[in-house]
Amino acid sequence: MTPEDPAAEPAPQRLPTLRIVPMPTDTNVAGDIFGGWILSQIDIAGSVVAHRRARGRVITVAVNAVQFHKPVFVGDLVSLYAEVVRVGTTSLRVDVTVYAERFRDGTHTECVRVTEATLTYVAMGPERRPRPVPPEDA
Repeated sequence: MTPEDPAAEPAPQRLPTLRIVPMPTDTNVAGDIFGGWILSQIDIAGSVVAHRRARGRVITVAVNAVQFHKPVFVGDLVSLYAEVVRVGTTSLRVDVTVYAERFRDGTHTECVRVTEATLTYVAMGPERRPRPVPPEDA
């Protein structure tokens, strides 16, 4: 990998929001992990941090951007790092970065950034209507 390669950076030095190993049933016709499976994991990871920050139920209202940099393979250890980057009155914008640790012959060979996405969630009240996101210090 070259320094210009966006996937060349190491994974963050913090615990991932979600970690999972894709299975053979998660592959597409080409044998790579299906992009829809990755998007599903991204939405789960994003909703975890949005739910924590909103202190309650959230719904996904937009997948604002997704970039697939590298494929994911069966047996990769996929780690998703999610972070709330903007809070509005009722909405939260979340960035999710996905890394794959690739193991070959029982040895760690590489860790690459494979996907990144930005999603928007809305905090929901008991009547399934948007509600204000509480202040961070409340």
